[in-house]
Amino acid sequence: MQQPIIGYHLDEEGHWVAQLACGHNQHVRHQPPWTERRWVTSEAGRRSRLGLALECVKCDRGEPRDNPVSD
Repeated sequence: MQQPIIGYHLDEEGHWVAQLACGHNQHVRHQPPWTERRWVTSEAGRRSRLGLALECVKCDRGEPRDNPVSD
């Protein structure tokens, strides 16, 4: 299921994690040559991808949210 990116945070190892509208998190690493995501290395790059839809396999599997619902 496609879900848009609504924000980012760093995990405990310093890797960028996208926060998706569905409440799930997904790593968005730049680790050439396997994964090319140079945009994740700068604030402007990350901001330019806000709203980009990523495939959320956690939604497909019916997993609970990673992020609590905020009031």
